[in-house]
Amino acid sequence: MTLHLYNTAHRAKEEFVPLRPGKVGMYVCGPTVYDLAHIGNARPVVIFDVLARLLRHLGYDLTYVRNITDVEDKIIAAAEANGESIEALTTRTTKAFHDDMAALNALPPDIEPRATEHIGGMIAMIETLIRKGHAYTAEGHVLFDVNSMPDYGKLSGRNRDDMIAGARVEVAPYKKDPADFVLWKPSTGNMPGWESPFGRGRPGWHIECSVMSEAALGETFDIHGGGRDLIFPHHENEVAQSCCAHDGAPFARYWVHNGFLTVEGDKMSKSLGNFRTVRELLADAPGEALRLNMLSAQYRQPLDWTSEGVARSKKSLDRIYSTLLALNNTPSGTIEPTNEVVAALEDDLNTPLALSALYALAKKARRSIDPNEQAILKGQLIGSGHILGLLEIDPEVWFHGEIPDEEAEYVNIDVSDHLDVQINEEIDRLINERADAKKNKNFARADEIRDNLKADGIILEDGPGGTTWKRA
Repeated sequence: MTLHLYNTAHRAKEEFVPLRPGKVGMYVCGPTVYDLAHIGNARPVVIFDVLARLLRHLGYDLTYVRNITDVEDKIIAAAEANGESIEALTTRTTKAFHDDMAALNALPPDIEPRATEHIGGMIAMIETLIRKGHAYTAEGHVLFDVNSMPDYGKLSGRNRDDMIAGARVEVAPYKKDPADFVLWKPSTGNMPGWESPFGRGRPGWHIECSVMSEAALGETFDIHGGGRDLIFPHHENEVAQSCCAHDGAPFARYWVHNGFLTVEGDKMSKSLGNFRTVRELLADAPGEALRLNMLSAQYRQPLDWTSEGVARSKKSLDRIYSTLLALNNTPSGTIEPTNEVVAALEDDLNTPLALSALYALAKKARRSIDPNEQAILKGQLIGSGHILGLLEIDPEVWFHGEIPDEEAEYVNIDVSDHLDVQINEEIDRLINERADAKKNKNFARADEIRDNLKADGIILEDGPGGTTWKRA
């Protein structure tokens, strides 16, 4: 099978054929670093990390670019509200973003340009657009003239009325048309600004990505990714700027967008009390559990983030890690993902199907009693996990090391396991922990251990001689 991706530009799933054989350029819109990343910010990071891993597994020489927006009005406002400098704010929040995404096992991009490093290129592109009749100056601003581009709106498929109604466009008297968007805006007072032919100012958001992607990947490249909420106006305006600056030369060839994320059934917002930062979630669950929960839905579909879903993902990982723990002394065969996992990902990143294949592989490994087969399955299990960004922690650490004890209360037991020695030891450990909890009058913890084991088919029986157990 070959890789197929849904191309937003054509509203269809298409076979992926790179611009240059064997090489792929991919640009993904990164964070605006004014606050901690929330779980909605993390979804595209995880999704495109899987795509990057898949492309490299398929043998492509990938250049993965994800930018940092470090000049934007939200940053100016946040720095002022916090009483800190813009540099201090962006440095702090960029580091937090890197740390949080690393905790989700997201590999860093090959190139991570910062907007402030490309101001000269932005000024040059704006000058080109003015010279070619696609932009104009007005009251210290430079604006893109959408009427100069006959097919403006082709990416999103929006008609003229849709572009204005309900869209995030700034209404201003100096615009020729309400849909015209800012390329350059004036900076006054202590606002960050750069000298330019249009006056001291700073770039608009859209021009930043057009220039940074071109600097890293050229005028035309293979894949542009981001959240669905960016299709209009951000990505639409990137297309307009870049194509018009280069006389109609194609910009990105495949547009890949992930779906929306809600929290506990509602749109995430601070007013609803369901705003979840990655940092907060990492305090309650391992990063791999958050990542697995993210991959439980196909990337183009909506994802409802729930605490129940995270708990379920943690249990699924417990089950697989218990298998790897039991195979700790088994030499690993070749570490490669199975054909089933790769085929699922080649079909427009069908991560739910890939996870299903991963679970089936773990079940087969738990049932195996042949050492040679166990070695092969162990390598396939690790390899299949790695292409998804999972199973990258030592099993002993997962259960007993750096992950806090409350993160690993029990091993999720499969009654078909042939790994009885390890399972029995874990049950005995939990029974002893429960006895200690009862001695210390921590009855909530004792009941929790009993109920967790019961959920996995293990029934505890208390008697004069102590506690025994049996399978349900």
